[in-house]
Amino acid sequence: MEYTVQKLGQLAGISTRTLRYYDEFGLLRPARINSSGYRIYGQAEVDLLQQILFYRELGLTLEAIKEIVTSPSFDGAQALREHHEKLLQRRNQLDELIANVEQTLAQSEGRITMSNEEKFAGFKQKLIDDNEQKYGQEVREKYGEEAVEKSNRKLSNMTEEQYTALQQLEADMFASLEQAMEEGDSASELAQKAADLHRQWLSFYWDTYTKEAHAGVAQMYVDDERFTAYYDKVRPGMAKFLRDAVHVYTGPSQE
Repeated sequence: MEYTVQKLGQLAGISTRTLRYYDEFGLLRPARINSSGYRIYGQAEVDLLQQILFYRELGLTLEAIKEIVTSPSFDGAQALREHHEKLLQRRNQLDELIANVEQTLAQSEGRITMSNEEKFAGFKQKLIDDNEQKYGQEVREKYGEEAVEKSNRKLSNMTEEQYTALQQLEADMFASLEQAMEEGDSASELAQKAADLHRQWLSFYWDTYTKEAHAGVAQMYVDDERFTAYYDKVRPGMAKFLRDAVHVYTGPSQE
């Protein structure tokens, strides 16, 4: 079966403008252009669009998706298996949060008593699962299975006070980075404060801290666009500025 832009957009629940942009971006080309100048899509394009939308749902950028689906080694069936696994992980996360909400409701109605640790367990597990889903493979390859498992256990065992402090540290780090970026100097006192806050934030996850590992993580924020997007959503260029600040912080002059 073949589809025009309008019919494919209706089928997939996206706008014709999006489909035209995918064509211009080189992500989803039509099978052909008919004699009237209309884009015509076939089954292969429908299947590819499904993959693209799966990847978009998982939070990948269009640049990353294009690199994946245009790779000569791209395997549609394997991609579907990976999508399935990630969706199951997401469902587990939602199930845990739903259970946590239900417990909290039961407590508010006087049916059960929840400890403070139980109240935050679902959020901590979601943080672990989100990190695993987005960055697990790369981080495990870089730092090893044991280091990642230790980090996950450390996060799981955090007290309410530690978890709150972790969130505050991240907020303070972002605020310091934004102010330091106004000055434009990654070696400034404010930028180095942000780098130190980043060290403290990492220490909540890491079993041991080294300057080399700190500098390596900061570089990964720039090298991997998913990490870059996390920081740059606060302010464009923040990932690179943090990397530069951390490299000053961990450099020989800081010994």
